[in-house]
Amino acid sequence: MGRTHDILSGHSNQTHPKSPNTDGLNPDSCSQVRIEDCYVVSGDDCMAIKSGWDEYGIAVDMPSEHIVMRRLTRVSPTNAAITLGSEMSGGIQDVRAEDITAIGTESAVQIKTAVGRGTYVRDVYARRMRLNGMKRVFWMTGDYKSHPDDDYDKTDVPVVENISYQDVVATGVWKEAARMQGIQSAPFKGICMANVTAEMIKERKVSWNCANVEGVSAGVTPAPCTPLQGTHAGSCPFPTDTLTIDQITVQQCSYSVASATTSMAGTE
Repeated sequence: MGRTHDILSGHSNQTHPKSPNTDGLNPDSCSQVRIEDCYVVSGDDCMAIKSGWDEYGIAVDMPSEHIVMRRLTRVSPTNAAITLGSEMSGGIQDVRAEDITAIGTESAVQIKTAVGRGTYVRDVYARRMRLNGMKRVFWMTGDYKSHPDDDYDKTDVPVVENISYQDVVATGVWKEAARMQGIQSAPFKGICMANVTAEMIKERKVSWNCANVEGVSAGVTPAPCTPLQGTHAGSCPFPTDTLTIDQITVQQCSYSVASATTSMAGTE
């Protein structure tokens, strides 16, 4: 992916779903990215947005931002439809996903980070998601300990804030509705959920697993964990401005190639 003005449309990734560590798409340190109408089968994350790893990402300081995804279908039994991180040390912000279908994925949206990553994941918006056969719907963790070496700054704490999910229907959820575990010294804040349904295969005594998160919810079933039970008007924010990448039109062209018989006849 280039730094600006990336468009991907009609992509089909045929990776076998049991092939390990085979992400479908990896926008890394990109700005102004548009991904539409894609069908991805992956052995890992179908979409993983990144911006550098620990002290190396911090040094380069090139965020991934202003990324829009529309009308995507994802299949991955071992990981997520959309992942942010865990390599996110240049920062990730302004990510917009809508009209997403996920089938048999481990989770729909996951955010992975850890102390030592630094910087931020913020302003992430997802709406109109239809999910089937999930391990869990949402996963956030501030304890993703994978590091490239031991030279990372163990005091560099990431900020995760302003994460919105709206109009989500998940069926066949077999483990838990969500696992959201922030960082004790830096809770994940500004989480908003509205009109979210996770239909569990079996009733669970605890369907939400939460720690060090703060947010609001409305119309969420099953009822979310206590830290996310702050009330709001019934809807979560989604940006209405037009990104630069949305002003670029993808044009189609056609061409024809003369047959070999015709070409040879013309040389006799």
